[in-house]
Amino acid sequence: MNTIIRNETKSDIQAISDVTRAAFENCQYGDHTEQFIIDALRDAKALTISLVAVDGERVVGHIAFSPVTVSDGSSGWYGLGPISVLPELQKQGIGTSLLLEGLSSLKSLGAKGCVLVGDPGYYNRFGFRSLPELYVDGVPQENVLALPLEEKKACGVVTFHEGFNAKG
Repeated sequence: MNTIIRNETKSDIQAISDVTRAAFENCQYGDHTEQFIIDALRDAKALTISLVAVDGERVVGHIAFSPVTVSDGSSGWYGLGPISVLPELQKQGIGTSLLLEGLSSLKSLGAKGCVLVGDPGYYNRFGFRSLPELYVDGVPQENVLALPLEEKKACGVVTFHEGFNAKG
């Protein structure tokens, strides 16, 4: 497989939705609205970074980053998610490639940090940690993971873009 990572284009939108739906179809967490979240973020012009993994002409993965707010007023923080890879191609490094390229793009934008809600067993290897000073209301602290990209750290309640409330 010869996968390349690039910015999404308009012609990728349906494929991104299909990949995301397939990736989360059997997920035991969440309410299977991830594809709607991406659409809502895109419609609100809140998709700061939207990358696809492409094998030939086929979109096989996607990652999204959007601005978050932190109650202490810290700016320059972004939320990661959703990240999706077709189920039959998971555990082959596509998600890792998307994540590393996305973080590199965030750093290029001068981002101060990145936060996500996810599995520490997966994201810890990229430097994400549960920081007691950052939390998301209603989410177990061990699943709120952050990666500060500068010395000054943010603290307080992290609020993801309202697009994360999309239901379809």
